[in-house]
Amino acid sequence: MRRVVVTGIGMINALGLNREDSFRAIIDGKCGVKTISSFDVSDFPVKIAAEITDFDPNSVMDAKEVKKADRFIQLGLKASKEAMQDSGLLNTQGSLLESVNPESFGISSASGIGGLGNIEKNSVVNFERGPKRISPFFIPSALVNMLGGFISIDYALKGPNLASVTACAAGTHGIIEAAKTILLHCADRMLVVAAESAICGVGIGGFAAMKALSDRNEEPQLASRPFDAERNGFVMGEGAAALVLEDYELAKARNATIYAELVGFGESGDAHHITTPAPEGEGAYRAMKMALQMANVKIDYINAHGTSTKYNDLYETLALKKIFGTSVPPVSSTKGQIGHCLGAAGGLEAVISIMALQRGTLPPTINQTAKDPDCDLDYIPNVARDAHIDAIMSNSFGFGGTNGVVIFKRV
Repeated sequence: MRRVVVTGIGMINALGLNREDSFRAIIDGKCGVKTISSFDVSDFPVKIAAEITDFDPNSVMDAKEVKKADRFIQLGLKASKEAMQDSGLLNTQGSLLESVNPESFGISSASGIGGLGNIEKNSVVNFERGPKRISPFFIPSALVNMLGGFISIDYALKGPNLASVTACAAGTHGIIEAAKTILLHCADRMLVVAAESAICGVGIGGFAAMKALSDRNEEPQLASRPFDAERNGFVMGEGAAALVLEDYELAKARNATIYAELVGFGESGDAHHITTPAPEGEGAYRAMKMALQMANVKIDYINAHGTSTKYNDLYETLALKKIFGTSVPPVSSTKGQIGHCLGAAGGLEAVISIMALQRGTLPPTINQTAKDPDCDLDYIPNVARDAHIDAIMSNSFGFGGTNGVVIFKRV
Protein backbone atom coordinates (compact mmCIF):
# COMPACT_ATOMS: atom_id res chain seq x y z
CA MET A 1 0.00 0.00 0.00
CA ARG A 2 1.12 3.56 -0.67
CA ARG A 3 2.36 5.76 2.15
CA VAL A 4 1.12 9.36 2.45
CA VAL A 5 3.45 12.04 3.80
CA VAL A 6 3.29 15.78 4.44
CA THR A 7 5.86 17.83 2.49
CA GLY A 8 4.51 21.36 2.87
CA ILE A 9 2.55 23.29 5.50
CA GLY A 10 1.13 26.78 5.94
CA MET A 11 -1.33 28.60 8.17
CA ILE A 12 -2.80 31.96 9.07
CA ASN A 13 -4.86 32.81 12.15
CA ALA A 14 -5.42 35.56 14.71
CA LEU A 15 -1.94 35.02 16.17
CA GLY A 16 0.08 35.16 12.97
CA LEU A 17 0.04 35.51 9.20
CA ASN A 18 2.31 32.49 8.73
CA ARG A 19 3.07 29.18 10.40
CA GLU A 20 6.20 30.30 12.27
CA ASP A 21 4.67 33.38 13.88
CA SER A 22 1.50 31.46 14.70
CA PHE A 23 3.24 28.49 16.29
CA ARG A 24 5.64 30.67 18.28
CA ALA A 25 2.73 32.68 19.71
CA ILE A 26 0.83 29.50 20.57
CA ILE A 27 3.82 28.00 22.38
CA ASP A 28 4.28 31.31 24.23
CA GLY A 29 0.69 31.05 25.49
CA LYS A 30 -0.55 34.15 23.71
CA CYS A 31 -4.22 34.72 22.90
CA GLY A 32 -5.70 36.25 19.75
CA VAL A 33 -9.20 36.90 21.12
CA LYS A 34 -10.29 40.54 21.27
CA THR A 35 -13.28 42.83 20.74
CA ILE A 36 -14.62 42.50 17.20
CA SER A 37 -13.59 45.41 15.00
CA SER A 38 -14.86 44.39 11.53
CA PHE A 39 -18.48 45.40 12.22
CA ASP A 40 -20.52 47.23 14.83
CA VAL A 41 -21.23 44.86 17.73
CA SER A 42 -23.05 47.37 19.94
CA ASP A 43 -26.33 45.45 19.83
CA PHE A 44 -24.82 41.97 19.96
CA PRO A 45 -24.75 39.89 23.15
CA VAL A 46 -21.34 38.54 22.08
CA LYS A 47 -18.76 41.12 21.08
CA ILE A 48 -15.54 39.10 20.93
CA ALA A 49 -13.76 36.82 18.47
CA ALA A 50 -10.29 35.78 17.31
CA GLU A 51 -10.15 38.10 14.30
CA ILE A 52 -7.27 38.48 11.89
CA THR A 53 -6.82 42.25 11.78
CA ASP A 54 -3.59 42.70 9.78
CA PHE A 55 -4.17 40.62 6.63
CA ASP A 56 -4.05 42.36 3.24
CA PRO A 57 -5.82 40.34 0.52
CA ASN A 58 -3.77 42.21 -2.08
CA SER A 59 -0.81 40.18 -0.85
CA VAL A 60 -2.28 37.06 -2.48
CA MET A 61 -4.55 38.43 -5.22
CA ASP A 62 -4.56 41.22 -7.78
CA ALA A 63 -6.57 44.15 -6.47
CA LYS A 64 -9.17 43.79 -9.23
CA GLU A 65 -9.69 40.12 -8.29
CA VAL A 66 -10.24 40.66 -4.57
CA LYS A 67 -13.95 41.43 -4.94
CA LYS A 68 -14.46 38.11 -6.71
CA ALA A 69 -13.43 36.02 -3.69
CA ASP A 70 -14.92 35.92 -0.21
CA ARG A 71 -12.53 36.43 2.69
CA PHE A 72 -12.37 32.70 3.48
CA ILE A 73 -10.98 32.12 -0.02
CA GLN A 74 -8.44 34.92 0.42
CA LEU A 75 -7.23 33.38 3.67
CA GLY A 76 -7.03 29.98 1.99
CA LEU A 77 -4.93 31.47 -0.79
CA LYS A 78 -2.51 32.84 1.82
CA ALA A 79 -2.07 29.50 3.59
CA SER A 80 -1.80 27.55 0.33
CA LYS A 81 0.89 29.89 -0.99
CA GLU A 82 3.00 29.23 2.09
CA ALA A 83 2.49 25.45 1.90
CA MET A 84 3.21 25.22 -1.83
CA GLN A 85 6.37 27.30 -1.54
CA ASP A 86 7.41 25.17 1.43
CA SER A 87 6.90 21.94 -0.52
CA GLY A 88 9.64 22.67 -3.06
CA LEU A 89 7.25 21.89 -5.92
CA LEU A 90 7.26 25.43 -7.34
CA ASN A 91 9.83 27.21 -9.48
CA THR A 92 11.09 30.73 -8.83
CA GLN A 93 8.11 32.17 -10.74
CA GLY A 94 5.65 30.40 -8.43
CA SER A 95 4.53 27.82 -10.99
CA LEU A 96 4.70 24.02 -10.76
CA LEU A 97 8.05 22.51 -11.63
CA GLU A 98 8.15 20.97 -15.11
CA SER A 99 8.84 17.59 -13.51
CA VAL A 100 5.49 17.68 -11.66
CA ASN A 101 2.49 16.22 -13.48
CA PRO A 102 -0.41 18.67 -12.92
CA GLU A 103 -2.96 16.02 -13.88
CA SER A 104 -1.87 13.92 -10.90
CA PHE A 105 -1.87 16.84 -8.45
CA GLY A 106 -5.30 17.55 -6.95
CA ILE A 107 -6.84 19.72 -4.28
CA SER A 108 -9.03 18.94 -1.29
CA SER A 109 -10.67 22.06 0.13
CA ALA A 110 -12.74 22.39 3.29
CA SER A 111 -14.96 24.93 5.01
CA GLY A 112 -17.87 24.69 7.38
CA ILE A 113 -19.94 27.58 6.05
CA GLY A 114 -18.04 29.25 3.22
CA GLY A 115 -18.80 32.80 2.17
CA LEU A 116 -21.17 33.75 4.97
CA GLY A 117 -20.07 37.38 4.93
CA ASN A 118 -20.95 37.74 1.26
CA ILE A 119 -24.23 35.92 1.76
CA GLU A 120 -25.13 38.41 4.47
CA LYS A 121 -24.01 41.41 2.43
CA ASN A 122 -25.88 40.46 -0.74
CA SER A 123 -29.02 39.49 1.16
CA VAL A 124 -29.10 43.03 2.57
CA VAL A 125 -28.53 44.47 -0.91
CA ASN A 126 -31.39 42.39 -2.28
CA PHE A 127 -33.73 43.48 0.51
CA GLU A 128 -32.83 47.17 0.47
CA ARG A 129 -31.96 47.85 -3.18
CA GLY A 130 -33.44 44.98 -5.16
CA PRO A 131 -32.13 41.94 -7.04
CA LYS A 132 -30.58 43.97 -9.87
CA ARG A 133 -27.98 45.33 -7.45
CA ILE A 134 -26.72 41.92 -6.34
CA SER A 135 -23.07 41.45 -7.25
CA PRO A 136 -22.42 39.16 -10.25
CA PHE A 137 -19.52 37.76 -8.21
CA PHE A 138 -21.75 36.84 -5.26
CA ILE A 139 -22.38 33.16 -6.01
CA PRO A 140 -18.86 32.17 -7.10
CA SER A 141 -17.39 34.09 -4.17
CA ALA A 142 -19.50 32.26 -1.59
CA LEU A 143 -19.48 28.60 -2.67
CA VAL A 144 -17.30 26.38 -0.47
CA ASN A 145 -15.75 24.52 -3.40
CA MET A 146 -14.61 27.82 -4.93
CA LEU A 147 -11.85 27.75 -2.30
CA GLY A 148 -10.37 24.84 -4.23
CA GLY A 149 -11.42 26.37 -7.52
CA PHE A 150 -9.45 29.59 -7.08
CA ILE A 151 -6.37 27.82 -5.72
CA SER A 152 -6.33 25.07 -8.35
CA ILE A 153 -6.31 27.77 -11.05
CA ASP A 154 -3.44 29.58 -9.34
CA TYR A 155 -1.23 26.48 -9.45
CA ALA A 156 -2.73 24.70 -12.49
CA LEU A 157 -3.68 21.67 -10.39
CA LYS A 158 -5.65 19.43 -12.75
CA GLY A 159 -6.11 16.38 -10.53
CA PRO A 160 -9.24 15.69 -8.43
CA ASN A 161 -10.84 18.89 -7.12
CA LEU A 162 -12.79 17.96 -3.97
CA ALA A 163 -14.55 19.85 -1.18
CA SER A 164 -15.58 18.81 2.34
CA VAL A 165 -18.42 20.71 4.03
CA THR A 166 -18.83 18.91 7.33
CA ALA A 167 -19.11 21.71 9.88
CA CYS A 168 -16.27 21.76 12.42
CA ALA A 169 -14.86 18.46 11.15
CA ALA A 170 -14.41 19.73 7.58
CA GLY A 171 -10.68 20.48 7.80
CA THR A 172 -9.91 17.00 9.11
CA HIS A 173 -12.18 15.38 6.56
CA GLY A 174 -10.37 17.37 3.86
CA ILE A 175 -7.10 15.73 4.94
CA ILE A 176 -8.72 12.29 4.99
CA GLU A 177 -10.26 12.73 1.53
CA ALA A 178 -6.90 13.79 0.13
CA ALA A 179 -5.19 10.77 1.70
CA LYS A 180 -7.79 8.39 0.30
CA THR A 181 -7.31 9.90 -3.16
CA ILE A 182 -3.57 9.21 -3.03
CA LEU A 183 -3.99 5.74 -1.50
CA LEU A 184 -6.42 4.80 -4.30
CA HIS A 185 -3.93 6.01 -6.96
CA CYS A 186 -6.33 8.73 -8.13
CA ALA A 187 -3.57 11.30 -7.61
CA ASP A 188 0.08 11.36 -6.56
CA ARG A 189 -0.12 14.64 -4.67
CA MET A 190 -2.94 16.60 -3.05
CA LEU A 191 -3.04 20.12 -1.66
CA VAL A 192 -5.38 20.31 1.36
CA VAL A 193 -6.74 23.77 2.16
CA ALA A 194 -9.16 24.44 5.04
CA ALA A 195 -10.44 27.99 5.51
CA GLU A 196 -13.18 29.83 7.38
CA SER A 197 -14.20 33.44 7.93
CA ALA A 198 -17.64 33.69 9.50
CA ILE A 199 -17.05 36.61 11.89
CA CYS A 200 -19.93 38.73 10.64
CA GLY A 201 -23.34 39.76 11.96
CA VAL A 202 -25.27 36.62 11.08
CA GLY A 203 -22.35 34.40 12.09
CA ILE A 204 -21.88 35.84 15.55
CA GLY A 205 -25.59 36.49 15.98
CA GLY A 206 -26.53 32.98 14.89
CA PHE A 207 -24.16 31.15 17.20
CA ALA A 208 -25.02 33.55 20.04
CA ALA A 209 -28.71 32.76 19.57
CA MET A 210 -27.84 29.09 20.12
CA LYS A 211 -26.08 30.04 23.38
CA ALA A 212 -22.96 28.39 21.97
CA LEU A 213 -20.60 31.37 22.38
CA SER A 214 -18.88 32.71 25.46
CA ASP A 215 -20.16 36.16 26.43
CA ARG A 216 -17.15 37.18 28.53
CA ASN A 217 -17.01 40.44 26.59
CA GLU A 218 -15.06 42.28 29.29
CA GLU A 219 -12.38 39.58 29.47
CA PRO A 220 -11.82 38.46 25.87
CA GLN A 221 -8.41 36.90 26.58
CA LEU A 222 -9.97 34.70 29.27
CA ALA A 223 -13.16 33.81 27.42
CA SER A 224 -12.18 30.54 25.73
CA ARG A 225 -11.19 28.05 28.43
CA PRO A 226 -11.27 24.46 27.16
CA PHE A 227 -11.78 21.81 29.84
CA ASP A 228 -11.89 24.46 32.59
CA ALA A 229 -14.71 24.35 35.16
CA GLU A 230 -15.71 27.93 34.30
CA ARG A 231 -16.01 27.44 30.55
CA ASN A 232 -19.23 28.91 29.16
CA GLY A 233 -18.99 28.57 25.38
CA PHE A 234 -16.59 28.80 22.49
CA VAL A 235 -15.08 31.90 20.90
CA MET A 236 -15.27 32.13 17.13
CA GLY A 237 -12.03 32.43 15.20
CA GLU A 238 -11.08 32.73 11.57
CA GLY A 239 -8.13 31.43 9.61
CA ALA A 240 -6.81 28.91 7.14
CA ALA A 241 -4.34 26.05 6.91
CA ALA A 242 -2.79 24.13 4.04
CA LEU A 243 -0.90 20.85 3.78
CA VAL A 244 0.77 19.25 0.77
CA LEU A 245 0.22 15.48 0.90
CA GLU A 246 2.35 13.30 -1.31
CA ASP A 247 3.14 9.68 -2.08
CA TYR A 248 6.15 8.77 0.05
CA GLU A 249 8.20 7.28 -2.79
CA LEU A 250 7.81 10.43 -4.88
CA ALA A 251 8.75 12.64 -1.94
CA LYS A 252 11.77 10.46 -1.16
CA ALA A 253 12.91 10.42 -4.79
CA ARG A 254 13.02 14.21 -4.98
CA ASN A 255 14.67 14.49 -1.54
CA ALA A 256 11.75 16.53 -0.17
CA THR A 257 11.47 17.66 3.42
CA ILE A 258 9.04 15.22 5.03
CA TYR A 259 7.32 16.65 8.10
CA ALA A 260 5.28 13.59 9.02
CA GLU A 261 3.49 10.55 7.70
CA LEU A 262 -0.29 10.23 7.88
CA VAL A 263 -0.68 6.73 9.28
CA GLY A 264 -4.24 6.61 10.53
CA PHE A 265 -7.63 8.18 10.15
CA GLY A 266 -11.13 7.50 11.36
CA GLU A 267 -14.60 8.81 10.61
CA SER A 268 -17.96 8.25 12.26
CA GLY A 269 -21.46 9.63 12.69
CA ASP A 270 -23.27 10.12 15.99
CA ALA A 271 -26.84 9.68 14.68
CA HIS A 272 -27.90 11.45 17.86
CA HIS A 273 -28.55 15.21 17.72
CA ILE A 274 -27.91 18.07 15.30
CA THR A 275 -25.73 20.04 17.73
CA THR A 276 -25.07 18.00 20.89
CA PRO A 277 -22.45 15.20 20.79
CA ALA A 278 -23.55 11.64 21.44
CA PRO A 279 -23.56 10.79 25.17
CA GLU A 280 -20.09 10.03 26.55
CA GLY A 281 -18.59 10.82 23.16
CA GLU A 282 -19.63 7.49 21.67
CA GLY A 283 -19.22 8.71 18.09
CA ALA A 284 -15.89 10.37 18.84
CA TYR A 285 -14.73 7.15 20.49
CA ARG A 286 -15.48 5.10 17.37
CA ALA A 287 -13.62 7.53 15.11
CA MET A 288 -10.57 7.48 17.40
CA LYS A 289 -10.70 3.69 17.65
CA MET A 290 -10.74 3.36 13.87
CA ALA A 291 -7.78 5.73 13.47
CA LEU A 292 -5.76 3.96 16.18
CA GLN A 293 -6.40 0.52 14.70
CA MET A 294 -5.23 1.75 11.31
CA ALA A 295 -2.14 3.55 12.64
CA ASN A 296 -0.99 0.91 15.15
CA VAL A 297 1.33 3.38 16.91
CA LYS A 298 1.73 4.72 20.43
CA ILE A 299 0.26 8.24 20.69
CA ASP A 300 2.40 10.82 22.48
CA TYR A 301 0.12 13.87 22.18
CA ILE A 302 -3.52 14.60 21.37
CA ASN A 303 -4.75 17.88 19.93
CA ALA A 304 -8.31 17.79 21.20
CA HIS A 305 -11.38 19.28 19.58
CA GLY A 306 -11.74 21.00 22.96
CA THR A 307 -14.20 23.78 22.16
CA SER A 308 -14.72 25.21 25.68
CA THR A 309 -18.36 24.12 25.67
CA LYS A 310 -19.88 22.06 28.46
CA TYR A 311 -20.70 18.84 26.68
CA ASN A 312 -18.01 18.72 24.00
CA ASP A 313 -15.20 18.93 26.56
CA LEU A 314 -16.85 16.49 28.93
CA TYR A 315 -17.71 13.89 26.30
CA GLU A 316 -14.33 14.13 24.57
CA THR A 317 -12.68 13.53 27.94
CA LEU A 318 -14.88 10.49 28.57
CA ALA A 319 -14.16 9.12 25.08
CA LEU A 320 -10.42 9.53 25.61
CA LYS A 321 -10.63 7.69 28.93
CA LYS A 322 -12.62 4.90 27.34
CA ILE A 323 -10.11 4.32 24.57
CA PHE A 324 -6.83 4.89 26.47
CA GLY A 325 -7.89 3.72 29.93
CA THR A 326 -5.62 5.06 32.65
CA SER A 327 -2.86 5.96 30.16
CA VAL A 328 -4.31 8.92 28.28
CA PRO A 329 -1.44 10.86 26.62
CA PRO A 330 -1.06 14.61 27.24
CA VAL A 331 -3.95 16.53 25.67
CA SER A 332 -4.36 20.18 24.75
CA SER A 333 -6.74 22.46 22.90
CA THR A 334 -5.35 25.46 21.03
CA LYS A 335 -8.82 26.95 20.58
CA GLY A 336 -8.28 28.99 23.74
CA GLN A 337 -5.70 30.96 21.75
CA ILE A 338 -6.91 31.14 18.14
CA GLY A 339 -10.62 30.59 18.74
CA HIS A 340 -12.75 27.94 17.12
CA CYS A 341 -12.16 28.36 13.39
CA LEU A 342 -15.05 26.04 12.51
CA GLY A 343 -14.34 24.27 9.20
CA ALA A 344 -10.72 25.43 9.24
CA ALA A 345 -10.09 24.11 12.77
CA GLY A 346 -9.04 20.60 11.75
CA GLY A 347 -6.56 21.88 9.20
CA LEU A 348 -5.05 24.40 11.60
CA GLU A 349 -4.80 21.88 14.39
CA ALA A 350 -3.16 19.32 12.10
CA VAL A 351 -0.49 21.87 11.13
CA ILE A 352 0.02 22.86 14.78
CA SER A 353 0.31 19.19 15.79
CA ILE A 354 2.81 18.44 13.02
CA MET A 355 4.91 21.42 14.09
CA ALA A 356 4.73 20.19 17.69
CA LEU A 357 5.96 16.80 16.47
CA GLN A 358 8.86 18.42 14.62
CA ARG A 359 9.85 20.84 17.40
CA GLY A 360 9.31 18.54 20.38
CA THR A 361 7.07 21.07 22.11
CA LEU A 362 3.52 20.41 23.30
CA PRO A 363 1.15 23.41 22.95
CA PRO A 364 -0.61 24.45 26.16
CA THR A 365 -4.28 24.72 27.00
CA ILE A 366 -4.51 28.29 28.28
CA ASN A 367 -6.96 29.63 30.86
CA GLN A 368 -6.80 26.47 32.98
CA THR A 369 -7.52 27.96 36.40
CA ALA A 370 -10.50 26.11 37.87
CA LYS A 371 -10.35 22.33 37.79
CA ASP A 372 -13.41 20.48 36.56
CA PRO A 373 -13.58 17.15 38.43
CA ASP A 374 -15.15 15.56 35.35
CA CYS A 375 -12.37 16.83 33.07
CA ASP A 376 -9.36 15.44 34.90
CA LEU A 377 -6.77 14.58 32.25
CA ASP A 378 -3.37 16.14 31.65
CA TYR A 379 -4.41 19.09 29.48
CA ILE A 380 -0.92 20.70 29.52
CA PRO A 381 -2.25 23.61 31.58
CA ASN A 382 -1.19 27.15 30.65
CA VAL A 383 2.47 26.47 29.82
CA ALA A 384 3.96 24.62 26.82
CA ARG A 385 5.98 21.50 27.57
CA ASP A 386 9.06 20.03 25.93
CA ALA A 387 8.68 16.35 25.09
CA HIS A 388 9.89 13.74 22.63
CA ILE A 389 7.00 13.09 20.27
CA ASP A 390 6.83 10.29 17.72
CA ALA A 391 3.08 10.26 16.98
CA ILE A 392 0.18 12.65 17.44
CA MET A 393 -3.58 12.46 17.09
CA SER A 394 -5.86 15.35 16.13
CA ASN A 395 -9.62 15.28 16.76
CA SER A 396 -12.45 17.17 15.06
CA PHE A 397 -16.17 16.83 15.78
CA GLY A 398 -18.91 18.78 14.00
CA PHE A 399 -22.57 19.71 14.15
CA GLY A 400 -24.77 17.00 12.71
CA GLY A 401 -22.73 14.39 14.58
CA THR A 402 -19.85 14.16 12.10
CA ASN A 403 -16.45 13.11 13.46
CA GLY A 404 -12.95 12.94 12.01
CA VAL A 405 -9.62 11.88 13.50
CA VAL A 406 -6.14 11.85 11.96
CA ILE A 407 -2.86 10.40 13.24
CA PHE A 408 0.58 11.51 12.08
CA LYS A 409 3.94 9.99 12.99
CA ARG A 410 7.55 10.99 12.62
CA VAL A 411 9.33 9.55 9.57
